[in-house]
Amino acid sequence: MRSFYTLIMTDPDVPGPSDPYLREHVHWIVTDIPGTTDASFGREVVPYESPRPNIGIHRFVFVLFQQKKRQAVNGLTSRDRFRVRQFAEDKNLGLPIACVYFNAQRETAARSR
Repeated sequence: MRSFYTLIMTDPDVPGPSDPYLREHVHWIVTDIPGTTDASFGREVVPYESPRPNIGIHRFVFVLFQQKKRQAVNGLTSRDRFRVRQFAEDKNLGLPIACVYFNAQRETAARSR
């Protein structure tokens, strides 16, 4: 039996870490990734949006789920107020099998070098 995976990238710190009232902001969702390949072989449900934090240091989180079967996932109406847990529950994905994050912050205005 072939395995398929869903990869989600979110920013839980939108618009800023001290008041993240828009959490989570989804940056990318790829589903139906065959287990013997990488995300480029999956189905991009939400196109990739690069990290561009406005205020403070933001966490950008990648969460990987093993799907119980291939499934159709429709696009989202909004990238803001996304909930990974709710999405996983709605799509019957179970618990994540892997998770990793990185921090990023806005670059300051042109610095002299």
